[in-house]
Amino acid sequence: MNTPSDIVATDTTDDRLVVAISSRALFDLSDSHALFEREGLDAYRRYQMQHEDELLPPGIAFPLVQKLLRLNEAGGSAPRVEVILLSRNSADTGLRIFNAIEHYGLAIERAAFTNGAPTHAYVQPFAADVFLSAHPEDVAHALAAGVAAATILPSKAPSQASEQLRIAFDGDAVLFGDESERVSQEQGLDAFHRHESENAALPLPGGPFRGFLDALHRIQSAFPLENSPIRTALVTARSAPAHKRVILTLRAWGVRIDEALFLGGRDKGPFLEAFGADIFFDDSRKNVESARRHVATGHVPHGVSNEVRR
Repeated sequence: MNTPSDIVATDTTDDRLVVAISSRALFDLSDSHALFEREGLDAYRRYQMQHEDELLPPGIAFPLVQKLLRLNEAGGSAPRVEVILLSRNSADTGLRIFNAIEHYGLAIERAAFTNGAPTHAYVQPFAADVFLSAHPEDVAHALAAGVAAATILPSKAPSQASEQLRIAFDGDAVLFGDESERVSQEQGLDAFHRHESENAALPLPGGPFRGFLDALHRIQSAFPLENSPIRTALVTARSAPAHKRVILTLRAWGVRIDEALFLGGRDKGPFLEAFGADIFFDDSRKNVESARRHVATGHVPHGVSNEVRR
């Protein structure tokens, strides 16, 4: 018979995809959060305990989490997916959240409740590949620690839902580093195109979400191409001739992107809706404002577009 110490000693994340998510991204806590901002932590605590048996409605990232956990049902040799809850609730107020997790049948077992304190300190100990939160400051700290992270924004769900998990990424400052975007913003579009053409054979540096894309690719690789439970898309403002460096970079990384949309500055929202993205990640505040009117959207506060200008 295993003792608790035996269980801890053999516990490992192996090659699994670990997703950390905040309670406000997973469930709709808008009413109680508004109360917290108006009246403080004690009022919030009383409210949650008084409403402990009332079911929380799903939040923006709920469908994404459902599909992520459903990947574990596929079996075979695919890496497992684990979702971990990181919440600023206390253990007392968190009971309502776990009641909702149980009701919806979400296989979430690990959690950290910090009673109002930031949660980002627990992202790395849980070995998260990506952190999704409604708290921008937690996201910024996680990114600074080298973890893919995004602020989940109030968004609209795609009108045509698919059984397949569909995730879309911006390129520069998300999948890739921001060096090319920096050239574009500081020297203009013509200089950007020259820079990309001259460096087409040189792979772009990885951005904050490269590791997350790698983890998705490991799961995809366990399935036939025509029967993959995951579909990915690159949705970028780049256009020819800046497309070549992107394609060669992904080839050099040995990862697959199922769809690549080079929009040349067109509004991304309608294309993301057509793709049916369960979530889209972008560093540009302008782009996420467009995208969130069509699909669930995460803002990645990274790179030159998010630097404080003086």
